Amino acid sequence: MTVAVVLLATALVIVVALLAAAGAGKLARMDGATYPTALPRAAVAFAAVITLAATAASVFVTLLT
Repeated sequence: MTVAVVLLATALVIVVALLAAAGAGKLARMDGATYPTALPRAAVAFAAVITLAATAASVFVTLLT
């Protein structure tokens, strides 16, 4: 049961991170950025969401143990 919850939560975080990256890339392109400029912006958004999720998970583990 616990493994399933962890896998589902991980999948949800990855999907949210991909959506945030796609949105950041699309907004950069709409702002007039070229593809090579928009790609790092999307990558930074993806990394930020993953980092935020890891930090939140770390805080929850600390609080719950």
